[in-house]
Amino acid sequence: MGLTHRSVGIQAVDSGLAIQKQTPNDPVVALAGNPNVGKSTIFNALTGSNQHTGNWPGKTVSNAQGYCKTAAHGYVLVDIPGTYSLMAHSAEEAVARNFICFGAPDAVVVVCDATCLERNLNLVLQTLEIADNAVVCVNLMDEAKRKGICIDTARLAARLGVPVISTTARKKADLHRLMQAVDETVDRKTPQRPLTVSYPAPIEKAVEALDVRLRGTFPNKRRRRWLCLKLLDSDPSLCAEIDAACGDGFLEELNGSAEMAKAQEILKDAGLTRDTLRDAVVTAIADTAGRICRGAVTYRQEDCHRRDLRIDRVLTGRVTAYPLMLLLLAFIFFLTIYAANYPSALLSAGLFWVQDRLTDLFTALHAPAWLHGALVLGVYRVLAWVVSVMLPPMAIFFPLFTLLEDAGYLPRIAYNLDKPFQRCHACGKQALTMCMGFGCNAAGVVGCRIIDSPRERLLAILTNNFVPCNGRFPTLIAILTMFFVGTAGGFFSSALSALLLTAVILLGILTTFGVTRLLSRTLLRGMPSSFTLELPPYRRPQIGRVIWRSIWDRTVFVLGRAAAVAAPAGLLIWLLANIKAGDVSLLQHCADFLDPFARLLGMDGVILMAFILGFPANEIVIPIIIMTYMAEGSLTELAGLETMRALLTAHGWTAGTAVSVILFSLFHWPCSTTLLTVKKETGSLFWTLLAALIPTVVGILACMTATGIFRLFT
Repeated sequence: MGLTHRSVGIQAVDSGLAIQKQTPNDPVVALAGNPNVGKSTIFNALTGSNQHTGNWPGKTVSNAQGYCKTAAHGYVLVDIPGTYSLMAHSAEEAVARNFICFGAPDAVVVVCDATCLERNLNLVLQTLEIADNAVVCVNLMDEAKRKGICIDTARLAARLGVPVISTTARKKADLHRLMQAVDETVDRKTPQRPLTVSYPAPIEKAVEALDVRLRGTFPNKRRRRWLCLKLLDSDPSLCAEIDAACGDGFLEELNGSAEMAKAQEILKDAGLTRDTLRDAVVTAIADTAGRICRGAVTYRQEDCHRRDLRIDRVLTGRVTAYPLMLLLLAFIFFLTIYAANYPSALLSAGLFWVQDRLTDLFTALHAPAWLHGALVLGVYRVLAWVVSVMLPPMAIFFPLFTLLEDAGYLPRIAYNLDKPFQRCHACGKQALTMCMGFGCNAAGVVGCRIIDSPRERLLAILTNNFVPCNGRFPTLIAILTMFFVGTAGGFFSSALSALLLTAVILLGILTTFGVTRLLSRTLLRGMPSSFTLELPPYRRPQIGRVIWRSIWDRTVFVLGRAAAVAAPAGLLIWLLANIKAGDVSLLQHCADFLDPFARLLGMDGVILMAFILGFPANEIVIPIIIMTYMAEGSLTELAGLETMRALLTAHGWTAGTAVSVILFSLFHWPCSTTLLTVKKETGSLFWTLLAALIPTVVGILACMTATGIFRLFT
């Protein structure tokens, strides 16, 4: 229960989430916990295929609901966002807090990591301040055992005053015991006496003074005490929720009351400002968590974390961190490039075989040539290009990326890059969103939700495009191979291509730092916010789950969005290539018009036109260039890179042209999918246009500079 009509006697504050029950009497269970504690694993194991996902109303924060049956009840499980605290510093924390507080769940299961229980108890204690229907699930007991950590759950339960169940998420027996505890909690068979955190005397006196004012409105003493703390803290998001629940003018009347004045006077006399009050509350909760763990958590080995610390000395060391990050990045690109060649060729052959069959069908039906051209040579051929080029690399890159995430390395990357981002007045979490951008810039933009500060979130969104996504890799790899590596192919060619690609990406990362610093000193001035990052223990990744999650949730999702915008682009390209003014196609006319400006950038009009038409999907830039040079009416595939290099060289390409194309591919405007995502995340046309303008201006300046240097020395 939360602050609902049943508990406070006033209009209920609703979390806004539509709960989908199978029967009206199905209890609702909130599944809470810190990130990386196995909460989603427990949710998936309990609900199986009985799941559906969506967004919280008015929020770009996803939720998952599932159905689980026991002998006593059929439960709706709500997997709320992972959070370290209920002090709502981000959208994820706000929706987690609001659902626990206001969503009236019949039980709250707080999942903890057994390997770092003391830190996890911070969330448990905050939950117990507002919920007297909680069950604590101490998960990852197998890892705790491996590290020599022993946990006395009975002692923990006695100290916390609520059931404590130890689990290993993959064991059905453990999950059965967990749901038994939930049954007893929902049916009130086990009386709960949740622990109350003791705060410094001035805070307790201030709470007591304000409590007098709220007794008539909020009858539940436990939740009233928590509410007094939050009102004294002046939490703006929570105050807005309370004001909406109690009616307009409630907070105004409360803030003008004698009780509030007395409470504030007590805090003032004690030298407690809003910040120091919050610090004192956090300190009290942390100290309480430490006392609870003493005696309840023991270590068979004093050096149980020594292995992780030894690894961290290397992976986060001052001398070794950055070289290892670059080497790992190069290795991932090598695997992606080397391994994607063969499935990409097979997929391309299969899809273009289907194209031939479609042509046979249109011929048999005596369809008009223009219809065949528009639908097959236009729409289908572009889709075939996008799928054959994007799918294999993404199917390799995303699982590798997810493996690093599961193993616990990505938070180390954020830790390593925190100082550079701090110097730019940005947030270290931007390192994580930047890594996500390697797979898809749109995914990177969505990932910016993890950044609490709106200013720093905007910085990350506006600069996310400076790391090349999977769609730009084909252009970069092809140009690097043809003009700087050689077209012989093989292991060493792929390795050298990976190293050069890493160097290009390093340039993009350095540009991210530079542009971020410039924006933080001009348009988005401000100091960096505090950044607390947990370094989770290293874990053995779950290979099967990683492959399924990365391919289905990421690869297919991104590919679907790319295909949705590529299809109409294919039709447009075909029309431009086949509609002629005089003896010249509209495509060539457009290229000729752009040529003078393109020459300033070290390119030609055909190349620049290809980038413009590649706005829906960057993968089709090279095919459009080839099609225009060959005066073909549809996208064209050449036999190999050597043939392609000969064609490009015949049309005036030099090493300088190749460098300009690489720079412009790295820095030009985001694709349509990314810009649509920016618009959705920011809700602003201004920021969306700026997200397109900033990299484009950087790309133009970079190309002009490189062209000037080449012309100076050649």
